Amino acid sequence: MLYELTVPAYANGLRALSAQLDKALAWGAENGVGELQFIVARLAPDMFPLAAQVRSTCSQAIQPPTRLGAAGAPALTDDATDFAGLQAQIAATLAWLDTVDAAILDSDPDRAVSFDLPNGMAFDMTARTYVRDWAQPQFYFHLVAAYSILRHMGVPLGKADYVGYVTRYLRPGTAPAT
Repeated sequence: MLYELTVPAYANGLRALSAQLDKALAWGAENGVGELQFIVARLAPDMFPLAAQVRSTCSQAIQPPTRLGAAGAPALTDDATDFAGLQAQIAATLAWLDTVDAAILDSDPDRAVSFDLPNGMAFDMTARTYVRDWAQPQFYFHLVAAYSILRHMGVPLGKADYVGYVTRYLRPGTAPAT
């Protein structure tokens, strides 16, 4: 259960983010917006720029499986300085997620998960509440922030760019005519 709520969902989000970055790079080239302008763009002065949002999205996809027992996670310590670097972080995270064993994550949803933040705050949860109340919101916060920065910069993204992966579940014959 915990595996299904994390790894496949994170992979979907990261693939969508990768495609959004591809679209942003192409749109930027056509509209005079350079990679550096995207990399340093942010929604508010006290929020992370795009590069940190992408790294944080990847980190938030890595932390839950790691805290639940998965090993061998890539280290993403620095923000990327270009789109190739952003895509490399996403690719490394996706490759690692492919190695995560569902049995390890699902072994005991009531086991203790404890962690400390750099500011001194400490949390104690069960694996189930950790995934529901911490891991999922953290991942999606950074994923949406990256999407929002790209939109703010003018990239013509829409909901289909964010959740396009759900079209694989579309009942045949029900898509609106274009």
